[in-house]
Amino acid sequence: MAKTDLPILEQRRIEANIIKPIYAEMVERLGKDKAREILSAAITRDSIEQGQAYAKTETGENDLHGFHALLPQWKANGALEVDMLEESDTQVHYNVTRCMYAEMYREMGLSEIGHILSCGRDGTFCTGYNPNIKLDRTQTIM
Repeated sequence: MAKTDLPILEQRRIEANIIKPIYAEMVERLGKDKAREILSAAITRDSIEQGQAYAKTETGENDLHGFHALLPQWKANGALEVDMLEESDTQVHYNVTRCMYAEMYREMGLSEIGHILSCGRDGTFCTGYNPNIKLDRTQTIM
């Protein structure tokens, strides 16, 4: 998927509206565990490709600074509220205090797979963007 100017929250809403009936059909035919396994594999592959696409559009280095500069896209329109704890050349630490992604998936009846559709793709997006950038998440709102 190519980089777009559409806010990430809106991208995820569009994707979720497409995925919802497909996921429901997979659950009916294959069972919940297999459906989740397939969905997770597809989302992982897609998020790596998205990270690679973002890295290709960078004018500078696709390092931690470049990656951290992407955060406003995920925060656009209040989608994420964060408390920044630390920003250095080698680490960025913050707490998410509000997540409209989680709220959106809950409203759509997709809270059981919201972590697959959004949270789970964050680390693999990093891998695609730059394999040397690692995401450590200790908990999620979702």
